[in-house]
Amino acid sequence: MKTFHVSHPSRWLAGFGALGLGSALAVQSMIGPPAALLSAADVSPAAVASAQDLSTAFRSASENVMPAVVTIRTEVPVAQMGDDPGQGNGLPNGIPEEMQPYLKRFFGDQLPDMRQMPRGMLPHSRPSAGMGSGVIIDSSGLILTNNHVAGGGGKVVVQLHDGREFEAVEVKTDPQSDIAVVRIEGAGTLPAAKLGDSDELQIGDWVLAVGAPFGLQETVTAGIISAKSRGIGITERADFLQTDAAINPGNSGGPLVNLHGEVVGINTAISTSGGGNDGVGFAVPVNQARWVSDQLIKDGIVQRAYLGVGIQRLTSDLSKQLGLKSLEGALVSDVRPGSPAEKAGLKSGDVIVEFNGQQVEDPHRLQNLVERAPMSDDQSVVVLRGEERMTVPVSLAPLPGDAARSETAPAQPETKVESMGLEVSDLTADVAERLGFKDAKGVVITGVSAGSSADRAGLESGMVIARVGDKDVQNAEEFKAAVAGAHDNGLLMLVRTPRGSQFVVVK
Repeated sequence: MKTFHVSHPSRWLAGFGALGLGSALAVQSMIGPPAALLSAADVSPAAVASAQDLSTAFRSASENVMPAVVTIRTEVPVAQMGDDPGQGNGLPNGIPEEMQPYLKRFFGDQLPDMRQMPRGMLPHSRPSAGMGSGVIIDSSGLILTNNHVAGGGGKVVVQLHDGREFEAVEVKTDPQSDIAVVRIEGAGTLPAAKLGDSDELQIGDWVLAVGAPFGLQETVTAGIISAKSRGIGITERADFLQTDAAINPGNSGGPLVNLHGEVVGINTAISTSGGGNDGVGFAVPVNQARWVSDQLIKDGIVQRAYLGVGIQRLTSDLSKQLGLKSLEGALVSDVRPGSPAEKAGLKSGDVIVEFNGQQVEDPHRLQNLVERAPMSDDQSVVVLRGEERMTVPVSLAPLPGDAARSETAPAQPETKVESMGLEVSDLTADVAERLGFKDAKGVVITGVSAGSSADRAGLESGMVIARVGDKDVQNAEEFKAAVAGAHDNGLLMLVRTPRGSQFVVVK
């Protein structure tokens, strides 16, 4: 890094002694008086007033939201890693696989190698504490935060602005958006933050990041909105706000606030080379967080709509090949068999430029518009097909993976396996079609308890379990009988999704 030093003006004048006093004064008149001689009268009152106005806005926004910001502490039992410190748990760095994406947000690829830690430092059947932030959105005790802050299972403790602590009585999560809702009881009427409109944000707008970085509670940092609609690959539903307001470990789940003191985002991730703030932070837009949390609060799940197309961003070369005049829109690369898009007549090569009256600038925009659209009525989709512009009505369906618990899906008797935290139902032809499966057999997962062994194994609602151990399962009764013979070293399952199949081991 280059460092620039500026000499004091009075030192410059000393070099003009041979030129005479008049020359020196002439030079001084050009460069102005020495800094040491400046007085308050020389400072522009307008500049001071402008800076003071901004300072007042920061102070007011902080005072408005701070009482609603909480610190969240989680205590998750860490599985025994083995007696050999060189072996760890057999995973890279000795760190559980499900934890690595979140740790990489702060450490990059330089994850600490727990296999090389001294024997006395190895986790051994003791709780692991994590810390994040959150914001109260309802005075009854509802708190908005990140899934990776509160969704790992174990005990979740919320510390309020006034210092009181309460253990969460309920945690509802949506891993696809990394949003979670935590509920506490017995705290009385709490101050709730006002939620703003993230769609109104513009690049360059001032924002404040509030939370508890590194455990330092009630911390406020300032910056601007650097970009919108960022897809950085850490969640399935990516539409992040980018900001240069300092976000550090512990800020996750805390609010990003505008100058009116309104929450416009939920701080989620950073891009870093050394584990700290590099001026590139990301937050879930509050409009998306509000939509997700409303469904979590009401139904406990998030129901997303599904169009059934593979889409990609237009490039200059693609635009020229397709004879288009701009790069706006979402290019359809694939149409899923049996999907709403196929039934509506959409084709590979179509460019979607409008959805339900809203302009589609890029694939991220289309994804956001589709998933929040109502499935009760047809939606109008405007596409460019060659030189033709056409409007196509589309009847959306539940997104595969969410459909298993959809209100529109036929209710099936559920079988619970408490020891695994798993609920399954028979896979009917109708449910299989809704989930996007062809000729799939087995049982469909309809519920996974947060922090359970099934959750830790990566099982999710909407997946189909086709085999348990060496036995194919055709229905819930066969599944229940197969898991009854589970061993302590885990149970092998063959799990299918519309994207493919994989074996998992559930402890």
